[in-house]
Parts: sequence; C-alpha cells; structure tokens
Amino acid sequence: MSITIALAGNPNSGKTTLFNAMTGMNQFVGNWPGVTVEKKEGALKGRNDVVVVDLPGIYSMSPYTPEEMVARDFLVQERPDVIIDIVDGTNIERNLYLTTQLTEIGIPVVVAVNMMDAVDKRGDEINAENMSKALGCKVVKISALKGEGLVELAKTAVEIASFGKTSPQHIFRGTVEHALAHIEEAVLHDLPDERQRWYAIKLFERDGKVAAKLGVDGARLAHIEQDIRACEAEMDDDSESIITCERYSYIESVISRCRVLKHANEMSLSDKIDLVVTNRVLALPIFVAIMFVVYYVSITSVGALATDWANDGVFGEGWNLFGAESLPVPGVPELAERFLNFMDCAPWLRSLVTDGIIAGVGAVLGFVPQMFILFFFLAFLEACGYMARAAFIMDRIFRRFGLSGRSFIPLLISSGCGVPGIMASRTIKSDRDRKITVMTTTFIPCSAKLPIIALIAGAIFGGAWWVAPSAYFVGIAAVVCSGVILKKTRLFAGDVSPFVMELPAYHWPVPRNIALSVWERGWSFIKRAGTIIMLASIFVWFTSNYGWSDGSFGQVDMSESILAVLGSSVAWIFAPLGWGSWQAAVTTLTGLIAKENLVGTMGVLFGVADEENSAAMWSVFAAHFPALSAYSFLLFNMLCAPCFAAMGAIRREMMTAKWFWIAVLYQCGFAYAVSLCFYRIGMFISSGVFGIWTIVAAALLVMFLWLLFRSDSGGSKKTGWNASAASPING
Repeated sequence: MSITIALAGNPNSGKTTLFNAMTGMNQFVGNWPGVTVEKKEGALKGRNDVVVVDLPGIYSMSPYTPEEMVARDFLVQERPDVIIDIVDGTNIERNLYLTTQLTEIGIPVVVAVNMMDAVDKRGDEINAENMSKALGCKVVKISALKGEGLVELAKTAVEIASFGKTSPQHIFRGTVEHALAHIEEAVLHDLPDERQRWYAIKLFERDGKVAAKLGVDGARLAHIEQDIRACEAEMDDDSESIITCERYSYIESVISRCRVLKHANEMSLSDKIDLVVTNRVLALPIFVAIMFVVYYVSITSVGALATDWANDGVFGEGWNLFGAESLPVPGVPELAERFLNFMDCAPWLRSLVTDGIIAGVGAVLGFVPQMFILFFFLAFLEACGYMARAAFIMDRIFRRFGLSGRSFIPLLISSGCGVPGIMASRTIKSDRDRKITVMTTTFIPCSAKLPIIALIAGAIFGGAWWVAPSAYFVGIAAVVCSGVILKKTRLFAGDVSPFVMELPAYHWPVPRNIALSVWERGWSFIKRAGTIIMLASIFVWFTSNYGWSDGSFGQVDMSESILAVLGSSVAWIFAPLGWGSWQAAVTTLTGLIAKENLVGTMGVLFGVADEENSAAMWSVFAAHFPALSAYSFLLFNMLCAPCFAAMGAIRREMMTAKWFWIAVLYQCGFAYAVSLCFYRIGMFISSGVFGIWTIVAAALLVMFLWLLFRSDSGGSKKTGWNASAASPING
C-alpha cells in the first residue's frame, strides 16, 4: 500500500528545494487535470511505495488563482496520507498562518521548519518541542539547502501517515467558537468529526465555493447567516477579518513559547541590502543597471563570443584545434556534405539538407550559447531573491501609471516564454488589469526573440553594446505606455488592484537548482528548433526553390519561387517601415508560427549556408538592411503579435474571440505605428527625406502623445469592491 506525502507551504519557503532533495531524479512532471498548472510528483528516495507531491505555493487555504485552487482541492478532496508543511524559519509569523489552516483539515501534519542554517547564523533559537505542543503536530527542524534533517523529516512523515488525523490546538474567542459550533450542528453533522472544523470556518468566512461543494441550500445558509452577523456585530468586524485576527493572535502565542531572538532589534543583512536596492531614488537605476549588465554580457560580450564560436565552428567551417597548420575539425555543414556525397544523394536532397535544414536550424541553434548565459543570469536573480524586489520596484512605478504591480510577474516570466507569462496573468484579480496584461506581456523579448536581437546587433550594428538592452527596455516602455493609454479608455477604466507579495531573504542559490532551471529552459528551446523550426525551414526551402516557369512546375530561381510570389504580394504592407523586400515580409510572417523562425528563415533566404564564416554569412543579410531599416524591422517583430502558441494562450485567457482579436490587432497596430514613426522620423532627421509617410508618422506621434498625456476622461471609478479584503495576507 503506497503512502502519499503532500508538500505545502508559502512561495519562497524552500519547498522546491526540499522536493528535489527528497525525490532526486525520481520525478514526474505534468499538468493537474483540467488546468494548465504544473504538477510535480516523485518517489521518495529509497522508498518507491512513498509518493511525494509538490503542491503550488500558497499563502492560505482561501484560493484566488488556479495554482491556489489546485493546492486546496488536492488537500481537501484527495486527502493525502500526510502533509509536510514547509515553514521558513526566518519568517515564522507569516508562514504559520497557513499552518493553522492545514491542521484544521484533519490530515496528519508534520511542520518542517526550514532554513535553520540561516536561523542559527543569526544566533536565534527555535524550540521544536514547544512548537510541537503548541501546534498539536510533529515539528522537525531542517535545512533543505544543506540537506540537514531530511532523513528525520521523511521518517517522521511516513510514521505518522497511519495516524489518520491531526487535531488543531488553537481555540478562538468564545463568540467565534459559539458561531462555529452552530454551523457544525446545522450543516456539517454528517461529516467526520476531524473535518468539520475546517468547513465550519470556511462557511463562517462566507466561502461560496465551499458552500457550493457541500451543497448547502439557501435555507440553511440563511440560518447560519444569523450567527455570523451576530458575531460580526459583537466584534465590530467582518467575518473574514475576525478569523484572520484570531489566527494571528494564536500565532503570536505560539512564537512567544518557541522562539528566542538574539538580535531582536537589529536589522538583518537582507534588510540592510533592501535599504539600498529598494530605495525610492536608487531602486530604478540599480534595476536598469542590473538588466543592462545581464543583456550586455549575454548578448554583446561573452554571449557574442560563444555564438561566434558556435556559428564559425559547429555550424561553420570547423576548427583548427592545434593551430593553423593542424588538421581542421569540420563543422556540421561540411560533415553533412561529405556524408551526402558518400551516399551519392540527389542534388535536390543535398540542397534540402544543407541549404534548408542545416541553414535554417543551424542559424537558430548558433545562438543557443547566448540564451544559456541569459537563462543563467535570470535563474540566479530569481533564486537569490532579487527578482521579487524587481517586482516590488516596478509595482511602485506601474501604480503611478494606473497599472497593477502584479503585471510585472507575467512580464518577468515572459522573458523566458510568452505562453506561461500570459497564463500568469490569472493571478491578477481585476478583469481589466488582467486583460491589459495579456495584451501587453509579450512586448517583453522572450528567449525566442533573442536570436534576432543578437543577429541585428552583430550583423548591422557591429556588436554595439546598446542594441540588446534597448530591446528589453523598449518592451517595458511599450507595456507602460500601452497601460496608460488603455486605462484611459472606457473598456479598461477602473481602480488598480492591490499587490501583496513576499520578499524572501537573500541567499546564495543552490547550484543544482540553477543548473536545472537553465537546462529546462534551454532544452525547451532546442526541442523547438528540432521540430517547429526544422519543419518551417523545410517549408521555406521548398517554397523558395520551386515554382512555375514556362507553364511547368519545378526548381526555379529564388526570385521566381512560390515564396517570392507570396512575399511580394504582402511586401507593400511593410514598405513604409523601411523593409519592403519580399524576403523581409516572408521572414516576418514565418515568425508568427514561432519567433525562432525569424533567424532560421533568414538563414535559408539569404544563402547563409554558402558562406564560409559567420561574419561573411550575415554580411549578406546586412546588405539588405540599412541601420534604420534593421532597427525598424527589430521593433516590429519585437512588438507585433507573438507566435501561434502564445496567441493560443491569449485566446484561452481572453475567453472570447472578440477579445482575442482586440488583443492581436492592438499588438500588430501598435508595432506598426512604433516602427513607422521610428523609421520615417529617423529618415527625416538623418537624411532630410520628407514625404507623405513622414506626415503620417508625425500625425501618429502627435496622436500617441495626446493619448498618453490626456486627462483620464474614462475615469477610474470606484467599483464598490474592496479587492484587498479578500486576501488574508493583508492581515
């Protein structure tokens, strides 16, 4: 008979580190049934009969996001054999709020006080025995980071799994207990005794989802409503706030019995660092400097060297490992050419492999080193705790422009991939703010856009330091400006939803977790190169080499191919933006399938495979794009509608076809306007070129500035709904 252990805890409590340590490589990743929320489970090391389930991080059992709903439903309905509640030992007050709720469910609970290495370093003391008596459940002190106490924790969890239940030790004030007893008697008497208290408290808090799940009819709800209102009148507060205050009063009594602070009035190292990095004056410059360094190192300096090595060596002419006179090691194109000649393959097949697949896929994979370096920096910043500060910093800025700070979380995620970034918008309670976030989050360059940024930076601007960081900050500016403009329309007018989040203590990341994060993101990109991009490259090769000539279908010059005809039919749309060639138009259209296709398509269309090295390769591309045209091309492809996968996510999140098309058309229209203004006004300033499109661009710029700075005629009206009251974390 197998045992199921559920890992529950607040975000940033070390839950993922503990899960990795307990399961090792015996992990399985999928999605929870019915929702696109990642599900992780694995066998306990040395015990294949013990399954460990890693639940999404939650602050309480009052869910408002799909992740929180998944965690609560699993615990309440699936009822695992035992719950390990991971508590951050450096922030017990906040973490024990969830603990008080978990002990009410009636499932055995083991409290794992994590980060004891940090607690001991401070000189603080936590008495596990006293805490165990106060909470009514087992307490084990651990350090998931250093692997301390994990064997005892696993052994304790397996042992108490057979106990069947845990009884909460906390008792609320008499008025509250009286109301809860009435609710249990009137509605919950058919449930097992150990489950009644949790349901009674949720009904006291007027949790509609729980009432619906229990099938409580209107008459019984009206009956218990009298008790709830009587308690509210006596305590002069709403029911949810009453429970929140009662829990924190109990938590204070627990802490007073089990914790001794050595430096109670001294600031921690994290607090001292935050005085600088979250300072009102210094916070934004520091954030800009950090992101500049990240993109400069990843794209322009170290990343560029790594990519040149990959393009010149792996996907180029190879290396001379021991000097110029040594026997060269051939690259992939040369090896493929030799193999195909050895097999005496047909000319068309050689062209397909070398000019199509290798040129397209190789052009994209050549930029993988840059992405791995970027992923490393992002994973490090996330793991050490700085990215949480970045969200806090941007919340302060976003709020000034009428946006929710919660929008920055999807933006951070979108720097890896737009799909999970769009899905992360579900954490935003305001429907208006959520829609704005969905419409704008893909303005941030994702990993799939990095190759085109790197290509233009290297081929057109000679590796200029400013190109890659500017693309990132243009994305942020597009988000902010779009938010300001949209918030002033009737469709999106309304109050900004509150943003509350945990700021974890700074700590050195676990190298293994950093490596796993980098590999997962990088491998996902490589798999796309081996599937979608390869198929797209084959399609581009075929349609760019075949067409109709003299009434018959066959291999033709590229300028007469199917792709040239299709590209020429739409190239006029992009001509005002400075890049009206059919090759550029086709490249942009294939980018809608997957943004990685932008470079892959160029690799095929501009004859990259025929060049000897990366510098010569992209000189062909550079000849088609003057500097202003190239940056205009970059702007449009950074800001226009994302890939098909991300558009599918937008369709799911927007719920209706109407809002989907509003989002996609806004993205494309915004990208076109920005690209047009940049190119036409830039041409006028640099060369004095003036024409009808210059007038159009100037008119668009004036209209944009008017929309940006006009008074809020839409009006942010009070809705009467206090969003912050719904979240117990505000207590």
